[in-house]
Amino acid sequence: MNEDKIKEILEKFKNEEIDFNIAIKALHKMPYEDLGFAKIDYHREYRKGFPEVIFCEGKTKEQVKKIALNMYENGSQVLGTRASKEQFEEVKKVVKEAEYFDIARIISINKKPLIQTQGIIGVVAAGTSDMPVAEEAAITAELMGNSVKKFYDVGVAGLHRLLYKLDEINECRVLIVVAGMEGALPTVLGGLVRAPIIAVPTSIGYGANFHGLSAMLTMLNSCANGVSVVNIDNGFGAAYSASLINKIGE
Repeated sequence: MNEDKIKEILEKFKNEEIDFNIAIKALHKMPYEDLGFAKIDYHREYRKGFPEVIFCEGKTKEQVKKIALNMYENGSQVLGTRASKEQFEEVKKVVKEAEYFDIARIISINKKPLIQTQGIIGVVAAGTSDMPVAEEAAITAELMGNSVKKFYDVGVAGLHRLLYKLDEINECRVLIVVAGMEGALPTVLGGLVRAPIIAVPTSIGYGANFHGLSAMLTMLNSCANGVSVVNIDNGFGAAYSASLINKIGE
């Protein structure tokens, strides 16, 4: 629902002399837009501060295109995660402004210039192989209006690389720490920084890594304080939580 429609509804509430807070609560519960195969929640932005996000994996090219176009035409910022190049090319046919971030696999149509936060979200990745997940987190955080700094290939196998960047890392308000293999990096950083850490295990590793399970269990059993853990390869979820934390301080 676009902004003009919201104003129209609020005006009706005012004319009927209903309390403004009741009007806001009613708006929060108003219906979604039903496309048949998808129901777009246009009020999520008013409840959460950011529009609904399209999870593209498992959807057809046509479904992604129709959802993105509908959101675009209703004035919503569009963010599609786990998107293929083929899905992006289908969206690009109907929305020329669409962008694709190849490594992160993200489709973006950014209609609203967002104010960048003063607080910085740091994205720290153990190895180059973890970059797809790290980039998903970094691009998502940027599209949500955050200032982001990246620190890549600073894993514990060469600890001096991490320590060299420690002063810069300590300038960040929130840290997203991405690691595969044994997943030790969040624990190491957790003992060195004040910022809250959102740890992201990746599915990168040899057989005993169990597609990220060993890294996730390491992070869940971390002896460092201030470390929270999201699901395997969930860079988007980490970025969303980091954005909520970061904007509390603005």
